[in-house]
Order: sequence, then structure tokens, then C-alpha cells
Amino acid sequence: MEKKRIAIQGVTGCYHEAAARSYFYQEEIEAVPCMSFPELFAKMNDDCTLLGIMAIENTIAGSLLQNHELLRKSELNIIGEYKLRISHVLAALPDDTLQTVTEVNSHPIALMQCEEFLKSNPHMKIVEKDDTAGSAKEISENSLKGHAAICGELAAQIYGLNILARGIETNKRNFTRFLILADRFAGEEYTARHTINKASLVFSLPHTHGSLSKVLTILSFYDINLSKIQSLPIIGREWEYRFYVDVTFDNFTRYKQSLDAIRPLTKDFKILGEYAECTQTI
Repeated sequence: MEKKRIAIQGVTGCYHEAAARSYFYQEEIEAVPCMSFPELFAKMNDDCTLLGIMAIENTIAGSLLQNHELLRKSELNIIGEYKLRISHVLAALPDDTLQTVTEVNSHPIALMQCEEFLKSNPHMKIVEKDDTAGSAKEISENSLKGHAAICGELAAQIYGLNILARGIETNKRNFTRFLILADRFAGEEYTARHTINKASLVFSLPHTHGSLSKVLTILSFYDINLSKIQSLPIIGREWEYRFYVDVTFDNFTRYKQSLDAIRPLTKDFKILGEYAECTQTI
């Protein structure tokens, strides 16, 4: 079977790759690293056979606003989602121990998420890096004795590092939601194999009294559940906002009817994707 090629943001072994491998667990995949989210969109735009995975929100850090806009401006389609629990490990060269580690490298957010663990090991100097998996790669490739990376278990395995401690994050309920992306036409074949019960929409509304309330009332009338709403100001249009909305539903026909009902009340309406909701809990 031909490998699925998945564009990821980050180096090999990052959390994007871990999420991709979990989502496509029944298939063999090849990760295509991208150093930024704009680069991921550019690569997918140039190659319609390439799938992609993109973080969109985190239970601690909130929404990745830039990624909402990248998706809206693109011709890509959401074909699925995956919620990954972010669990950090401390990894170092095989000869190192917790006592010999003098420097810890990782992304600033990962370091912040492991604050209590780092406080309990004051002999470890904290050094910020651009990436969690990238920190593990640097330690491995340069044989940096005495250095440890805060990263995911996949990165530690790929770069041959020894895991000195697992689950070192302070908050154990740290999840990131990822979107699975595809070319608009290539994605149709994939979503046809799944039960569609969720959709991501984007639209703007006129700056008039009750404009958002009217849309939400219509969705409620058609038994459409609003699972998320994110607003962003529209540059150049004072006091007007663009709304990114996730909805879930049991009846696809009534969902389509609700869209017909709200379209006349909105501007710049776009369906970003219709897909199966991720319901797993860890």
C-alpha cells in the first residue's frame, strides 16, 4: 500500500507527527516536515496529493488565531480532526541521568508547562529553543552530554535518547486539537467513508443590532449544536467581525437546511470542512 504523505509543522518526531500517526493509525504514513504553518499551506497548494495536519486550539493556550486565517484564505478543506493529549518527557543521551543533566532545552511553552518539575530540579539550567523535537534532534546529533530535552516520547525514540522522566507536565489535562487537511477535491473521497456530524464555518456579520443572535437562534431551531465560536476583527472594517464557528449535528439534512437559512443574514460565508467529530477521551 502506498504511504500517505502528511505535511506537518515542525521537525520529525514533533507533536504534529505524533497526532498524524495516531489519526492514521491503520495506515503507513510519511511525514513531510515544514518549518512554519505558511510553508505547510504553500506545500499543500503546490501538491494536491499531499494531506496536512495543523494545530488549531489548545486547552491551555487557547486558539491559534493565525491558523484560522490561513485556512480561510486557502482552498484546503478540513476532512477530520484529532485531539492529542500533550504529555512531555525529559530525554537525554543514554549515559546521562537526572543528576548529570545541567541544562534543559525546549520550546518556551513546553518549558512553562513543566514549571513544577523544573522547580524541583533547580540544578538544571533552562534554555529556550524553537522546537521540542528540534531540541531532541540537536542533543542527539551534537552528542550534547549534560543536556536534556523536554519533548514528546516519539521524538525521544526517533533520536535515540533515553527517557529520564515521563509525564512531567504540571497540568495533566493538556490537549491540542488538530485538523486534518486536504485539497478540496481530493478530500471528498476520504470524507465519504466517514459519518459526517461536524462542520467548521466562517462568516462575517453586519454591524447591526442582534445580527449574531439571529444566526444562533436559527441554528438552535434546527437542533444544531454550537461547539465553538471564535471572533476576529476585520481589518479595514471598523467594528465588524469574522466568526469562526464549529457545529455538530445528528441530522445532515437539517444541518444543510440551517445553512440555507443563515446564509442571507451573513457575508463572506464559507464552509471550511464537513467531517467526523473526534470523540475519544484519554
